Amino acid sequence: QVQLVESGGGLVQAGGSLRLSCAASARTFSNSAMGWFRQAPGKEREFVAGIARSASSTFYAESVKGRFTISRDNVKNTVYLQMNSLKPEDTAVYLCAADPFGSGAPDRHYDYWGQGTQVTVSS
Repeated sequence: QVQLVESGGGLVQAGGSLRLSCAASARTFSNSAMGWFRQAPGKEREFVAGIARSASSTFYAESVKGRFTISRDNVKNTVYLQMNSLKPEDTAVYLCAADPFGSGAPDRHYDYWGQGTQVTVSS
């Protein structure tokens, strides 16, 4: 059974930082590019960042470039999203997703999803 479990969300003031984590089952993680998405109330889900299986490639939405960093630990089967200089418009539920045998690019079909973790940025 594929499991993706996010953690690290919370309430932070504008300009602050948070680090999200997503733990995956070993088999899923080793075969998959990983991505982070977010969904704000009343808005469609949007791609935030993606990373290839070997971490050789990363992808970012324009809105987070220079502020967010995606990384992965292939020993711990965990993908991270370091979020700095947070803005109120970053407020959303952040979801981790797996792209088996894929690249982690924004246009890929991500097959497996976590339940999400809430990030709230106050002004």
